[in-house]
Amino acid sequence: MAGGGSWRWLCVLRARQLGALLRGRCRCLGVSAASRLVEAGLQPRLDKFGGLSLHLAQLRSPDSLDTATFQGWLQDSVKQWKAEGQKAIWLHVPILQSRFIAAAAEQGFTFHHAESDCATLTLWLGEGCSKLPHYATHQLGVAGAVLNTNTGKVLVVQDRNKTTNVWKFPGGLSEPGEDIGNTAVREVFEETGIKSEFKSLLSIRQQHRHPGAFGKSDMYIICRLDPYSFDISFCQQECLRCEWIDLAELAKTKDTTPITTNVARLLLYGYKEGFDKIDLTMKEFPAVYTGLFYKLYHRELPDDYRNTTNL
Repeated sequence: MAGGGSWRWLCVLRARQLGALLRGRCRCLGVSAASRLVEAGLQPRLDKFGGLSLHLAQLRSPDSLDTATFQGWLQDSVKQWKAEGQKAIWLHVPILQSRFIAAAAEQGFTFHHAESDCATLTLWLGEGCSKLPHYATHQLGVAGAVLNTNTGKVLVVQDRNKTTNVWKFPGGLSEPGEDIGNTAVREVFEETGIKSEFKSLLSIRQQHRHPGAFGKSDMYIICRLDPYSFDISFCQQECLRCEWIDLAELAKTKDTTPITTNVARLLLYGYKEGFDKIDLTMKEFPAVYTGLFYKLYHRELPDDYRNTTNL
């Protein structure tokens, strides 16, 4: 059986087992906290890590649930889940139900992550250290090196709020769910008023314990873009200056950042010798998850290697 089919069948089987366990527990405990909460709409869900996921947003009348009832139910349920061999529990708490977090912490739950309207806590029930994955700890910054191949000039800016004013490529943070190339095109337009098109990925910088990323890790990507407008109308709030500068001049000037200098030299090499020597181009493929796609960035393959049957 294919991997996806096996996983779906496992989920169905475990869901049936879980339903039977919940029904059996309610029969044994009668009008206990567990049965009352199930009746109120709280149903654990199986997850892919071998545990259960609880969403307090499922509660039909959360305001009628007091913390003492919740704490008693959670304490009994954790004991039962551990006896059943569950590996972990995920508890999703909407911000307006934050009063339940302290009760969960007393049972050993810890914060995993929080978003604008919900906090997620976890409790590892398996043996040894927790095997649950950490939450995302990186931010993604993207810049666009916009090169006018007709003039050999590249678009650069100086940030308004920096102590040292140096030339750099316009860019900013990628938004959730936004592709790298789209971030570069959007940020360039917002900062400079220049419209452009994504061509390739040029470089990736990795930095840990980044002060500007709340002490987390930071990925900074520079893309090569082709312009299709040329009149600058830069953002006065973000930029002090914005100009088209000769690429060879940018590659040797001292009034820039080290990463800008290195990428300018890389871009100059591609401009003179052919962009195929520096470009990481993008292709889109269907993902293993139905309806989803991913983008793969790599050097362009020679014709002889694009079809394995010809090797």
